Amino acid sequence: MSPGDYGTKAVPSYIAAEAETTPLPKITVPDAAPPANPPKKLGDLPMRVVYKVVAVAAGVAVLGAGAAVVLLDRDDPATATAAAAPRQSAVADPPSAGATPGLSPVSSPLSSPLPSPASSPAASPAVDPALAAALKDPRVPALPEADRRLRALPGRAAATRGLVKDRRSGVALPRFTKQWTLAQPTPFASRQLLPRVKGTPYRGMLVSCPVPIPEQETLRDTAFLAARWTLNHHPSGATITWTASQPIKAGKRKGWLLGYTVHYTLKGEKRVSSAALALVDVPDKKPAVVFVTIPDSQKKRWHDINKVMSSVKAL
Repeated sequence: MSPGDYGTKAVPSYIAAEAETTPLPKITVPDAAPPANPPKKLGDLPMRVVYKVVAVAAGVAVLGAGAAVVLLDRDDPATATAAAAPRQSAVADPPSAGATPGLSPVSSPLSSPLPSPASSPAASPAVDPALAAALKDPRVPALPEADRRLRALPGRAAATRGLVKDRRSGVALPRFTKQWTLAQPTPFASRQLLPRVKGTPYRGMLVSCPVPIPEQETLRDTAFLAARWTLNHHPSGATITWTASQPIKAGKRKGWLLGYTVHYTLKGEKRVSSAALALVDVPDKKPAVVFVTIPDSQKKRWHDINKVMSSVKAL
């Protein structure tokens, strides 16, 4: 049969129309048949399959990390803490600018700022306003850090006759005779005065009363405030220089003694007074103040200050 002869079979019309001009296609026999189910590449897999594979791999990784931390914790707690630290930091980090809106970062104790020592009530104790004002008062310097005993002042002590018992304040103090006289106590609870000095309205005074200022946490601080208050009974513009600061025993009660020199100006002349104050802790009462001041115009009586401070007792 010739190439154009189809024998007795009917020839399709499209072949008959192109029989003269179209060559026959070249037939190539393959070496081997392809497999029935060829392996698929990652790009050919459905996305749901890819997601499952990734999720499984991530779960395995997390379980592996957790197991490692558990093993480390069993062997060495310090090493386990160090291994877990990066994971804690990652949890505490804030979300980036491109984070998904509406999602909050995971809470962690490390994400809360720790209070600074300065904000702690224990590092910054509250100071009474009266004490704070006294510490800033240029008329009254800070008390000496170390205890300083009251020195013996010049002169001889005046004669005494018994005690002045100040029951309102809860203390007893010496009652002087001769130069000293009892006076109307108001506004104090007890008062003794030296005679007036010609040419000056200022004279020696010995008084007692319940402490007239806010009581502080310590007798020392309360005595400091009380000494500042005594400037109200000295000439205007007076300032203080400390000569003594020491704890005392007033009978069976504790107390604090302050000695000081008061500097001031009278009629253009610089003058001084010697003064001392005893603060006594009194049962069921405010602390009692015994205060004595004697100007330099009556300095022969300065040793009376030593007599008073050594005789004060709680009732």
